[in-house]
Amino acid sequence: MFGIKPLPGVRLTLISDVLHAPYSGMLPGHVAGFYDYDECHIDLRSLAEFAGCQILIDRAIAIDLNKNLVICQTHPPVNFDVLSVDIGSTPATLSVPGAAKYAIAAKPVPEFLASWNQLISERQNSLQKPLRIAIVGGGAGGVELALNMQSRLGKEGNPPLPPKGEKREKNEQKSEKLSSEIHLFHSGAELMPGHNKRVRRRLKEILISRRIKLHLMEKVSAIEKPEMIDIEDNQECPMPNAQCPMPNAKISCKSGLKLECEIIFWVTQASAANWIRESGLAADSNGFMQVNDCLQSVSHSNVFAAGDIAAMVNYPRPKAGVFAVRQGKPLFENLQQFLLEKPLKPFAPQEQYLGLIGTGNKRAIASRGNFMWESWVLWYWKDWIDRQFMQQFSNLPKTGDTK
Repeated sequence: MFGIKPLPGVRLTLISDVLHAPYSGMLPGHVAGFYDYDECHIDLRSLAEFAGCQILIDRAIAIDLNKNLVICQTHPPVNFDVLSVDIGSTPATLSVPGAAKYAIAAKPVPEFLASWNQLISERQNSLQKPLRIAIVGGGAGGVELALNMQSRLGKEGNPPLPPKGEKREKNEQKSEKLSSEIHLFHSGAELMPGHNKRVRRRLKEILISRRIKLHLMEKVSAIEKPEMIDIEDNQECPMPNAQCPMPNAKISCKSGLKLECEIIFWVTQASAANWIRESGLAADSNGFMQVNDCLQSVSHSNVFAAGDIAAMVNYPRPKAGVFAVRQGKPLFENLQQFLLEKPLKPFAPQEQYLGLIGTGNKRAIASRGNFMWESWVLWYWKDWIDRQFMQQFSNLPKTGDTK
């Protein structure tokens, strides 16, 4: 928007720790193998070039509000007159011993995707290895991740089975032992507490039908490195010793349940970067930056925020990508109004939103209030919307063309 409608005398600087920004709406489809990397990532270099914006590949770690400086991890501090903070959130891991060390958080997305793609690559090279995955968090994110991971791993699959008969039966039994296992842990009695009963019930049915193992009412209390196993003495492993995988971590629950697995993904409630509160910006009890109806910090007028990191004081909302996207236009308008020293424009987000939960098989479930609809039509509709959204970043208008 700044590229299409630039302001004379205003210099933009984008600080990002990645050159390609992931679009969250297409990430479950990417995990399932429906989209390649380029289809679900925004090329920030070309976008910055179009907008006449300086791009700095670094991670912000603090703000000096007295001197108006953004402190970066490796580069010298960056001076600003107006600052917009859109750093998202990460799943909360600090309260669980070992989670930050041994589990892979769903955010930041680049780190998560690197681990997932490495796992897929290793899986392709050793299809017959048994694989056990744990996902901690039974909200919409954890459920959708479980279904799309299961779909992708199913495609990698085992070699074709021989014709029916005794040999095939033995191979089926062996294949059952070797197939991937996905375990979904949730501390509540029901999955996806933010959605209606019909949606929760249907998704539970789908998870069970896909043989995803549910562990409800199980609060994870620790994650630790498992004790080393003498593979030669491990009679449970059906593979030759050289091919038998070692568990990388062990989940312990308050109930006493323990599970060893090759990889753990952490998809619990969102948490904010500590440096927001430490910088002196007004924050809520969870550390998210408090902003007014104009997406402006309630404590510092020259600082704005949007997306997960922002907590609208008058409009509390869940941490969902749909709200971040809707905040884009009012954020742009108020940044320009502030720079032009004109009155800011209040913004009221929608109260409800349509959630589209992909089930990993090019079908989706729509959830809004008490409404539920499941269909392949929904997935293709969502696919069209997402592709249209991404096209605006690859089909950038020529400089000076505002049409």
